[in-house]
Amino acid sequence: MDQHQKSRKTTPNRFSPVVELRQYTLHPGKRDMLIDVFDRYLVEGQEDTGMNIIGQFRDLDRPDHFVWMRGFDDMEARRQSLETFYNGPVWRAHRDAANATMIDSDDVLLLRPARPGTAFELAGSSRGPQDAPADAPSPDRSVLLASTYHVTPKGEDAFVAGFESKAAPLLALLGAEPIAAYVTEHAENTFAQLPVRANENVFIAFSRFADRTALASHRAALAASQEWRAISEQLGRHLSKPAESYRLVPTARSLLA
Repeated sequence: MDQHQKSRKTTPNRFSPVVELRQYTLHPGKRDMLIDVFDRYLVEGQEDTGMNIIGQFRDLDRPDHFVWMRGFDDMEARRQSLETFYNGPVWRAHRDAANATMIDSDDVLLLRPARPGTAFELAGSSRGPQDAPADAPSPDRSVLLASTYHVTPKGEDAFVAGFESKAAPLLALLGAEPIAAYVTEHAENTFAQLPVRANENVFIAFSRFADRTALASHRAALAASQEWRAISEQLGRHLSKPAESYRLVPTARSLLA
């Protein structure tokens, strides 16, 4: 490991007040190819411009989807970092290989912490070495669940309060490890070359599980819980459409794991 890589592993990582959640649809069979390019070349290349690469994931239920998140100090910092990276040598060198794997890269949500203290806590986290293989993870790898709720604008405060006071404690009791909660950041997109889903209004709760079996047990417990059904019905009054959830497995170099 060279000195640059070593410093990356030991430098504390700040939380990010502005986060992009990016979901890419890929050509069949190309996900591991993109992960290899991304993890080898695009992590440090982006972080050198001031971004924080929070995590990159395989979607267990959509084999041709790649999901990742990056963070910024604010919207102006986002503009500066994206302009620097996408006009810089690292992206020029690897964009053709990355873009060749993609059908669509425009499914992007711009987010902010739902409340003070609900951002990803990454201080002290470390990522794998730059030459880590892009092999498929074993079944005992940790799993993140991203639960996405499409909240009506007028109902956002009531939904967030209800989720925090009623849903979150029960989810934790039934085996979920809550790690973050975000809502849509409605600030103007400061880098128009990369579109975001500006008309969405979401609340996303991120939870971690030791492995797929633990997540399956958690879901079974929720399905059997009358209390959860009552809470879901109450929270559902503030939703514009049904909730969605994504089972995400970190890659070898994901900071969030």
